[in-house]
Amino acid sequence: MPPLSIAATIPDEPLLYESLKSMLSVRELHFERHYMPVFAPLSFSLAAGELLLVTGANGAGKTTLLRLLSGALEPTGGQITRPPLPVVFIGHSLGLKQALTVTENLQFMQGFCAAHTRTADSLLHQLGLEAVADQAVSTLSAGQRKRCALARLLLQPNALWLLDEPYANLDRAGVELVNRILESHQRRQGIAVVASHGQLLPENLHYRELEVTPGAIDD
Repeated sequence: MPPLSIAATIPDEPLLYESLKSMLSVRELHFERHYMPVFAPLSFSLAAGELLLVTGANGAGKTTLLRLLSGALEPTGGQITRPPLPVVFIGHSLGLKQALTVTENLQFMQGFCAAHTRTADSLLHQLGLEAVADQAVSTLSAGQRKRCALARLLLQPNALWLLDEPYANLDRAGVELVNRILESHQRRQGIAVVASHGQLLPENLHYRELEVTPGAIDD
């Protein structure tokens, strides 16, 4: 499959943060399980158009950090200030309906994104899933399921993106797809936090790196 020109297929929209002063800010954030710290206290801030790459060994707490940023977990201490925007979290559990087809999953996602402007057909094309549109998600490869989950990003560009291992299970074309989607988000002044511990890292993108130091327990 040839690389997809995602940047060219995503229409220009108003900049997300041009009137906002409050961005994503984290101060002395820490989290404990069974009275043991998962990672050392973290502090950072992200302005409009910034991408943060979170790295660290398995069990360092990368996924826990993303869950804290999303609001799914409450921190033990410290402060998180989020921009006044929806949050899109794509983790290891992709949140797809296994018995539904790819098209039906996309339509299901559209029901939660009232402001979206894309049809299911356009999403299938942008994600390279036209050939499997009528297949149940349970029959797809891991990479195809990941592509399907990425539709949430295209449906909610006006959001804080939290992505846990977005390159996992993707072929080269899929990796380029993720990079083009991220590039478009940056161009529109969006904020994204991406966790990765593998060799695949964002390409041709400006990003800052935060290495998470593991605590005393596995994540």
